[in-house]
Amino acid sequence: MQPISIDGTGTIYVSEADGARGSKGTFLVAYESRDADSRYGWFCTNCKSVDNAMDSMGRIKCNVCENFRKPTEWDAAHE
Repeated sequence: MQPISIDGTGTIYVSEADGARGSKGTFLVAYESRDADSRYGWFCTNCKSVDNAMDSMGRIKCNVCENFRKPTEWDAAHE
């Protein structure tokens, strides 16, 4: 786990083993503690930000650089 300081609010721990490919870079899973007992969210490797959102279908979009992961669940009913 790699510790990363975020905007003076604290430190998160990014797992380089757990991630999802995005359009501009990988989204890595971030945790609140080194022992990975509490998940923080996603870390965008393209712009080094945690300012992103995930919807109910698994899409992730970075609000800083617009890195994007396609939905993990999709069928014609979602259109």
